Amino acid sequence: MDKLVIIGAGPHAKVIVDIFLQNQEYEIEGLVDKKGTEGFLGLSVIGDDDCLADLYQSGVSKAFIAIGDNAVRQRLYMQVKKIGFAIVNAVSRAAVISPRASVGEGVAVMPGAVINVDTVIGNGCIINTNASVDHDGKMGDFVHVAPGTAIAGSVCVGEATFCGCGCRVIDGLTIGHHVTIGAGAVVIRDVVSNSKVVGVPAHYI
Repeated sequence: MDKLVIIGAGPHAKVIVDIFLQNQEYEIEGLVDKKGTEGFLGLSVIGDDDCLADLYQSGVSKAFIAIGDNAVRQRLYMQVKKIGFAIVNAVSRAAVISPRASVGEGVAVMPGAVINVDTVIGNGCIINTNASVDHDGKMGDFVHVAPGTAIAGSVCVGEATFCGCGCRVIDGLTIGHHVTIGAGAVVIRDVVSNSKVVGVPAHYI
């Protein structure tokens, strides 16, 4: 069984670890986070980012970046790839993914999440608890679709966008890169990159 290191030891990482423990695909070597961080679920924090190269040299070949923040997750993804780790996916047994969907690497798909037919999920994405991404959608790299969010069919979401808890996006829209959609917002028009929208219907702030 391949050895896996989990990068991150916060609340998001706890859910990721729980998925890996249930799936029993890898032997988890431990957690990597800043000094002084405590472990959980029987796992210890074995060092900070500086120990990653040594871990790889010791035979830990797989990694998962369990960080909720899109920008930090993206930075660590690039760092870990450069070292040589294979970045795996964390997919809950309670998620539903169409066999005709395409899912990148380093993707977290939480319990109750649904990814429908002909949808493309980029690298490093989080499809969180009870979130749904409907048919023919496209999620750019490092997108975070928060719990309870519903993204309708044929929606394109740009890189590193955050879709807040319980928001709704109607079909056929384009959401730009590095957008923040507030919790509970209802998006009925395209959203430009590097912006924030909130409310019902969603408006710029």
